[in-house]
Amino acid sequence: FIGRLLDVIDKEDLKNTTFIYFASDHGGFLEAHRGDSQLGGWNGIYKGGKGMGGWEGGIRVPGIFRWPGVLPAGTVIDEPTSLMDIYPTVVQLAGGTVPQDRVMDGHTLLPLLRGTEQHSRHEFLFHYCGVFLHAVRWHQRDSGTIWKAHYATPVFQPEASGACFRRGICPCFGDGVTHHDPPLLFNLSRDPSEANPLSADTEPL
Repeated sequence: FIGRLLDVIDKEDLKNTTFIYFASDHGGFLEAHRGDSQLGGWNGIYKGGKGMGGWEGGIRVPGIFRWPGVLPAGTVIDEPTSLMDIYPTVVQLAGGTVPQDRVMDGHTLLPLLRGTEQHSRHEFLFHYCGVFLHAVRWHQRDSGTIWKAHYATPVFQPEASGACFRRGICPCFGDGVTHHDPPLLFNLSRDPSEANPLSADTEPL
């Protein structure tokens, strides 16, 4: 489908005046199935999947851009952004301004894409499951390190399966989650798989 869409844009001679951003709204839906066949895909090294609040497998997705004349082909930007950034980015591209009478959670991506800024404007990203805050990500600007704290995580069924196969999708609250106090803390820059929560002996002072 994406290829056909790009072919039409190119055929209509719109390639050099069209900004394209392709992304997914979540990682693989691990519990998806048809009959006895699992359809949920694979999230690589990342734990979890769709509907799991904060695990990287559910929230970390690629953003693929095409912007001829501005963004060179093959450019890699390794910075955390958000789908909430689409709105302010498109508004700025169109020459408008975002509303000033409210707090906007998204930030324009244009400085990152143009190379005028090297880091995402998101110092914090909050990861919700429904209305429940499950995790918070902190992008430490001075070092570039990305930390994440999990306040609640889904109870996988079966245990250690990496998903909630017996429920169909992981719940956001109740007996389907484990609450962590203190929260589970991960250094995503060193441990993107979220395999080794930091202990009191290893977490930063």
